[in-house]
Amino acid sequence: MGGRQLIDKDVEGDGAGPLAHRPNLPSRLSTRILWFTMLSIMLAEIAIFVPSVSNFRRDWLHGKIDIVAAASLVTGGGPAGHGGFISPEDEAELLQALNAQLIAVEADGVSRLLARTSEVAPVDMEVNLATESIFGSIGAAFGTLVFGGDRFIRVLGPAGSGGNGLTAEIVLIEQPLRRAMLVYSRNIFTVSLLLASFAGLLVYVAISRYLLRPMRAMTESMVAFSENPQNPYRIIKASNRDDEIGIAERHLADMQKGLARMLREQQHLADLGLAVSKINHDLRNTLASAQLVSDRLSDIPDPQVQRFAPTLIRSLDRALHYTQSVLTYGRAVESNPQKRVIRLRLLVDDIFETVGGMDSRVTCSNDVSADVEMKVDPDHFHRALSNLVRNAIQSFESEVDEALVRRVQVDARVGEDSTVTIGVEDTGPGVSPRARENLFKAFRGSTRAGGTGLGLAIAAEIVQAHGGSIRHVEDHMPGTRFEIVLPGDEMHNEFKSE
Repeated sequence: MGGRQLIDKDVEGDGAGPLAHRPNLPSRLSTRILWFTMLSIMLAEIAIFVPSVSNFRRDWLHGKIDIVAAASLVTGGGPAGHGGFISPEDEAELLQALNAQLIAVEADGVSRLLARTSEVAPVDMEVNLATESIFGSIGAAFGTLVFGGDRFIRVLGPAGSGGNGLTAEIVLIEQPLRRAMLVYSRNIFTVSLLLASFAGLLVYVAISRYLLRPMRAMTESMVAFSENPQNPYRIIKASNRDDEIGIAERHLADMQKGLARMLREQQHLADLGLAVSKINHDLRNTLASAQLVSDRLSDIPDPQVQRFAPTLIRSLDRALHYTQSVLTYGRAVESNPQKRVIRLRLLVDDIFETVGGMDSRVTCSNDVSADVEMKVDPDHFHRALSNLVRNAIQSFESEVDEALVRRVQVDARVGEDSTVTIGVEDTGPGVSPRARENLFKAFRGSTRAGGTGLGLAIAAEIVQAHGGSIRHVEDHMPGTRFEIVLPGDEMHNEFKSE
């Protein structure tokens, strides 16, 4: 599985590669998970060990009590009678077997001494197995492990299976009990350590196979891709897993492919910008010559020449200004708007005179009221509206039916908050669904075949620089409608109030 996800590491020129970015062994996530798994199991074993060592202590003491009960029955000292005496040899063997200094039993309120040493040491602690609580037993067990060894304890408890009324008493040294508990604890610790290691290894192998290995592959892919995002071999190959890791792999692969595609587009745009800068250098000289000719045309007294000469001169001035900005900045960067109060209807009339003659079959309708005034950069906004009108006119290029209505209309309305909404609509074929997804994106959002989408992108950039927004009206049928919304302006409001 991991091999399918790993990127091609045999590509030449990769340098150190992603493996050079791996953390050292103690810092790896796999090492931390292994230690965490083992620690969790050890903590669970400790939680089990606490009551376990307490039960071992109680069982060990109950075992001594049961031996006393058996010895009492053998000597005839059951609950029905006082029993007889045992020989000194048997007494010594019994004391040695129990490591005790005193052994006694009580039945039906009658106590009988089975055996004792010549001297009985003072008792340091008394344990009553019949009344000892769980927490008391746990505390006593750890007291024996930590502080025990040389203490003498007196143990009381019911002997046998219970219900026979026999109670045994033993006075013994704690050292054998502590030694047995230490051996038991050592065995428990050894088993726990082996179990934790085995379980931790199994968990580590499972996590490493199904989680860490694909995560490492994704990490290496991201590091390698960041070093050379244009290399297609650096894109991760997603597996067919249907869990969260598989989803993450597929999304990472899609993101890397999209980013690589975007970088290629950016490189193409950079190359295009360089070419445009070179072209603009020669175009500026050509436009300068055309401007000189247009200035001479303005001196001709012909009425038609006098009508169109000012429009031609303004168009040449705008073209010269824009080509100069391209040469200055190396790319088409919009300068900050230099806002002036303008009459929108006159601006639309000028645009229709400039681009309206592109197709004589198209009727241009200026429905903007004469009293609509705006505070915008005249040149910038002229370009924005010109791009929208030009696109609307060009949308009829593929239409051959003479019966079709070819109309481009510009309208505007002012809201109560002085917000100005400008609409540019046409009766053309409309915007295709594919183009609708990429509107206002250069080279991707063209509304017609063969277009570049630069017109809409430039218009959107200019409108946003004015603090406004531009949108495509989805439910406008037939044809296409774009709306520009510009916020109200204080100076504009004052001007209107006057």
